Amino acid sequence: MVTAKKGNRFRVERDFLGARRVPADAYYGIETVRAIGNFPISGLRAHPSMVRAMAMIKKAGAVANRDLGRLSRKMAGAIVRACEEVIRGRLADQFAVDVFQMGAGTSFHMNVNEVIASRAAEILGGRKGDHHLVHPNDHVNLGQSTNDVYPTAMRLACRLMLDSHLLPGLDRLERTLREKGREFENVVKSGRTHLQDAAPVKLGHEFRAYASAVAKCRQGISWAGDRLLALGIGGSAVGTGVNTTPGYREAVIAGLAAQTCLRLRPAADLQESMQSLRPFVEVSASLRTLAVELTRIANDLRLLGSGPRTGLGEIAVPAVAPGSSIMPGKVNPSMLEMANMVGYQVMGCDQAVAAAAQAGQLELNVMMPVVAFNLGFMIEILGNALRELTRRCIAGITANADRCREYAEKSLGLATATSPRIGYACASELAREAGKRGLTIREILEEKGDFSPAEIRDILDLEKLSEPVAPRRKRRNLP
Repeated sequence: MVTAKKGNRFRVERDFLGARRVPADAYYGIETVRAIGNFPISGLRAHPSMVRAMAMIKKAGAVANRDLGRLSRKMAGAIVRACEEVIRGRLADQFAVDVFQMGAGTSFHMNVNEVIASRAAEILGGRKGDHHLVHPNDHVNLGQSTNDVYPTAMRLACRLMLDSHLLPGLDRLERTLREKGREFENVVKSGRTHLQDAAPVKLGHEFRAYASAVAKCRQGISWAGDRLLALGIGGSAVGTGVNTTPGYREAVIAGLAAQTCLRLRPAADLQESMQSLRPFVEVSASLRTLAVELTRIANDLRLLGSGPRTGLGEIAVPAVAPGSSIMPGKVNPSMLEMANMVGYQVMGCDQAVAAAAQAGQLELNVMMPVVAFNLGFMIEILGNALRELTRRCIAGITANADRCREYAEKSLGLATATSPRIGYACASELAREAGKRGLTIREILEEKGDFSPAEIRDILDLEKLSEPVAPRRKRRNLP
């Protein structure tokens, strides 16, 4: 029930707990006001993608209920129009519930219901909060429950963000790394294992391997994203479809598929889809894997670019800002450091998702809001980080080919190439003597005179040593 007088700054709304004043110009209502008062926790709000996904569900639900005869065409049309405005980003300031709120996301869900109901009432010629025209529960939420709407919105929001924000950035990073691999194809450098000298490699091959790692992360994220396409909408409160009409579930999913262009399908088991947050754990784990690989690659590039004079200095990363408030001219690998921090944050978010997912009890997991927030945050910062890292750092990396070659020549790992000729024990002694006397393996071999200059050049041919061995082709069994 709503009462208000023209010119008042507030209107009064009532529910079964009593009455509350609601700002007269607010589209939200009493349940949102209660939530704002109950949960002044973080100042964080639901990601815009969750708001859009909720509005998409409400739109599809209104159309389905209209076609099934449960809503008049006039009321359904007003609800649909209000939802379309929300989907386009209107009324964004009206979704005011904190991320840390009532379990299962009921507060946020009712915030959405109230906003859409008020706007639909306006469209029909009424006032904000006029529940006689459009009621948040009886009309906007007809045949629905937080318990099936919220996880459906999570699935849609997460998958749409992956497709639009994260996966394109991964594609660009992979392509850029492969381009660098081709650019550095002929740059020979010392390999390093345990951060110690190892056999020579090509700088281009290192970058090609980074690209392969990113590609595999992309594949894993895509696979996990496909698990989000099975929707439990229509399960209502406990997965039984209570208060829904036959055909409602299928109609809503068809409507959502038309809105999103996703190949959505009904969940095989509605109760399981409500009890378990497994698909979100799988997505989160795939994002954590990307964060681990991204952090590893960033650390490698920081090492390769260290110096420039007292570190490895084998590559140079673009300078984006002065690196010190006290040391003039200092330049830091700032974009790579940013990528590290994003990686650590994503790993922490994944832990929160895992903890929340295992906290499900019986018919419902009430920790969905923290899962939704962390997934949205992970995708947002990873997508942003990938875009800026690729554009401001990876694309501009250059190689110091002379430094790379110098280290390759000095590497004690070249003793490995002599082992087939002189045996492991003698090669070990060769490396020990070269290290002790500050000479290269080539200089020790020349000094000993056991091999001709041509043989030494062949043994220590850096190009040949740094070229990966081609895989053997399987022999065909001829009849």
